[in-house]
Amino acid sequence: MFNIGDKIVYPMHGAGVIDAIEEKDILGEKQAYYILKMPGEVKVMVPVDKAEQVGVRNIIDKTSADKVFTVLSQDETEMEKNWNKRYRDNMDKLKSGDIYEIADVVRNLSFKQKEKGLSTGEKKMLVNAKQILVSELVLAEQSNKDEMEELVDTKINNSFMLFRGSDDIKTSVVEKFIPFNGTVANASSATDATQNN
Repeated sequence: MFNIGDKIVYPMHGAGVIDAIEEKDILGEKQAYYILKMPGEVKVMVPVDKAEQVGVRNIIDKTSADKVFTVLSQDETEMEKNWNKRYRDNMDKLKSGDIYEIADVVRNLSFKQKEKGLSTGEKKMLVNAKQILVSELVLAEQSNKDEMEELVDTKINNSFMLFRGSDDIKTSVVEKFIPFNGTVANASSATDATQNN
């Protein structure tokens, strides 16, 4: 059981601080609820009896937060090509409440957005996943939302440039100096013909 003041994570919603534990009568059933204060002054009620069953857990510590930043700094993991299957796989990762899985979803979808763009559903998933990730990192790092969002974006942008940026640069350099319209081949043929004469 958690206590008032505890920092916890509610899967699919994010992290917050238990503001109160109250008994509520909902649909004729009296039940105790954690009143979880989330970033942005949002409050969520979590049934005390079902907290463990739905995956409520304590927030990560500083060491685990550093490991999250390591995940964000790595190359993307392989994702399903079929968007429908990919969406379900990513949703399962978010539902797990595992911060490393959530970081994996944020990084992978961010990479995909930069490369090809995302469907409306995946864009929404990316926004939600990032909010869940940032809410926990804010509490773990004792930071604020803006600073943490900027740090997450910076880690992802740096890893994207490290793992994907060089391919773009190579392609643009090749296309710039060797246009594939036959002019290079014709120029070298003309040079060969001149040297042979």
